[in-house]
Amino acid sequence: MIIDLNQAVEFLKNNDDFLILTHSHPDGDTLGCGFALCEALKSCGKNAVVRCGDTAPEKYSYMGRLCEEDIEYDNIIAVDVADAKLLGKDFEARFGSRVKLCIDHHGSNRLYAEKTLLDPTAAAACEIILEVIKALGVEITKNIADCIFTGLSTDTGCFRYANVTPRTMHMAAEMIESGADHSKINIIMFETKTRTYVALERLALESMKMYLDGKCAFITITQDMYRRSGSDESEVDAIAAIPRQIEGVVVGVTMREKTDGTFKVSMRTHEGVDASEVCAMLGGGGHPRAAGCTVSGNVNTARNLVVSCIEKYLQEDVNN
Repeated sequence: MIIDLNQAVEFLKNNDDFLILTHSHPDGDTLGCGFALCEALKSCGKNAVVRCGDTAPEKYSYMGRLCEEDIEYDNIIAVDVADAKLLGKDFEARFGSRVKLCIDHHGSNRLYAEKTLLDPTAAAACEIILEVIKALGVEITKNIADCIFTGLSTDTGCFRYANVTPRTMHMAAEMIESGADHSKINIIMFETKTRTYVALERLALESMKMYLDGKCAFITITQDMYRRSGSDESEVDAIAAIPRQIEGVVVGVTMREKTDGTFKVSMRTHEGVDASEVCAMLGGGGHPRAAGCTVSGNVNTARNLVVSCIEKYLQEDVNN
């Protein structure tokens, strides 16, 4: 059921013992949402913890630490999670059907939660979380400001993407006024690279293939690349933006091999190609310019399947 801001705030005020879940392979927006909301609820005298099916990258540690205890509070909230399967296999099985409130900004949200506060116009889910925190009457502390700014910045590519709105910029400015260390955060998120990431990026660039007359650039990251570089999945997010940056490319794809042999696809597109529609053909979803899905098969089979869907979309777009 879709609810509005007031209904979401009423739910939070009238209940206690909150288990806040982020999506697996957590990024700055889902973690920023989780830690900001958790602090806000605690300031209201509530019990709240943030959990994730995966370990959070160390670079996000300034916002807070995920709860490692096996706590199962009754009031489960999912933040920036469009589909229960994005919680990860274990957490989906344990919590997926029990989520009471989902706060999200993905138009492809599956409405799996009992209640859903959804705003697809928000550049980041942290925009919605900030509105919730304000409606709760909670003071914006420096840590909350850091969390919200992180979500805004990371989900907009440091405010470069087309999803940025005046509201996004106003909120970012407000967080800076509230003490967010914006310069430090942006340096950590966008200018600092580990040696292992650099090694992985080199291997990823070597894997790049061009398809559809140069309209599609495709990077494949395998488990062998992780082993050779000393890197892991926590460092792969930044690579997803690279294929789209090539001149003439309208669809950039980064496909990474999971430990179970499946492939996680991250798709980035330019205006005129809806990434969420392409990924929907493969059972995924997301935003018009950034979406994802999971495919099975060996490397070549999986890659060919994704490329064929992109080709089909582009052909249908031309015919229409």
